[in-house]
Amino acid sequence: MPITPVNRTRQAEFQQLIDQKTKPLGALGQLERLALQLALIQQSPTPTLTHPHLLVFAGDHGLTAEGVSAYPSAVTYQMVHNFLNGGAAVNVFCRANGLQLVVCDVGVNGSFTENAPGFVKYKVAPGTRNMRYEPAMTLDECEAAMDAGRILVDGLVYRDCTVVGFGEMGIGNTSSASLLMQRLTGLPLDQCVGRGTGLNDTALAHKLQVLQAVSDRHAEAGHTPVELLATLGGFEIAAIVGGMLRAAENQMVILVDGFIATAALLVAQAIDPAVVDYCVFCHESNEAGHHFMLGHLNAEPLLSLGMRLGEGSGCALAYPLLKSAAAMLSDMASFASAGVSEKE
Repeated sequence: MPITPVNRTRQAEFQQLIDQKTKPLGALGQLERLALQLALIQQSPTPTLTHPHLLVFAGDHGLTAEGVSAYPSAVTYQMVHNFLNGGAAVNVFCRANGLQLVVCDVGVNGSFTENAPGFVKYKVAPGTRNMRYEPAMTLDECEAAMDAGRILVDGLVYRDCTVVGFGEMGIGNTSSASLLMQRLTGLPLDQCVGRGTGLNDTALAHKLQVLQAVSDRHAEAGHTPVELLATLGGFEIAAIVGGMLRAAENQMVILVDGFIATAALLVAQAIDPAVVDYCVFCHESNEAGHHFMLGHLNAEPLLSLGMRLGEGSGCALAYPLLKSAAAMLSDMASFASAGVSEKE
């Protein structure tokens, strides 16, 4: 289904409402821009944020066999258990800020017997292939992973959710994100590759060498965005792509996390550019390429905290700002209603 671009015919009306609040013009900075975006997405001067969710997709990457991460691939499996036990940063932030967390195994190398609340399984395969030698996924596998994202968002629509964030867990996924970024932005690979989970200078040089070899091997791949995603992506990234597209189709507010999630958005944008209309960029990651990625999208992130965790952590931390922006529109008095004199 094609995404309907945000209707901007009421933009001047909504902007005037913001300008008439009891404050100097523009005094609330980015919060005013955010309030306008929420009003435009919902076509309402009093936008409401209901049943906010954060979807975290997990999957392993065959490329980790090439030593591109500071952590072993087993950490993906271990961190999903941490999510299910409620002990990860994203669990803490979601509880603190009122988001419902859903964790999805879409491609983890390991089996889970838990039936924990908020845990779903749409495992396509136990990790992608090593893209140094072959495409990471087949087209069918990639579409199946995208369907996982679509299906979960469909469930949220029926629960009257109006705002959804996307997070990920997958050792090695900064490599996939860097390669997708390089192909979709045209930037040099060295501007797209960062330290990921904390590589030292030697390991970073090795990572760049490996990713250059992958890029060279698949230079002719990617005649369509989905083919490119299948070649260079990961199951969790593909699920985010599908979820973002379905959320935009349903005119939901999309919370975009850091480097990995924004790389998924680049793919979604290549499929349907209108998806960006519904996106709130939550923070600027400390991962080197994210600054350039945001610049390519002309995006203004709400926060810059030096984070590079992933998990959707930036979405959970930024969500209170969306609540504040919506409350400002709904509840803040105007000069006329408060009897306050305007600037002469």
